[in-house]
Amino acid sequence: MSVRVQVVLDQDEAARFKSQALRESKSLSGWLRDAGRRMLEQSKKGEPLVYAEDLRQFFKQCDAGESGEEPGWEEHKRLIIEGFREAGRP
Repeated sequence: MSVRVQVVLDQDEAARFKSQALRESKSLSGWLRDAGRRMLEQSKKGEPLVYAEDLRQFFKQCDAGESGEEPGWEEHKRLIIEGFREAGRP
């Protein structure tokens, strides 16, 4: 069952939304619906990790997106010291 929702916008905002909807070949209603769904998806991704298994899964996803090896602490220190030394130079 569909529900009709009224949204109050100022003229400039409505024009910008409609213009973007047209660029995406969508109706204003469809564009607003999609924008709302994207917002819900984004907020869902920002939910805190409560369970240990969720945390493990999060780190697996992070690791899968990375390549190479993280430098060791000595390399980090070298880069920090090098940065401090170069910061004093014009």
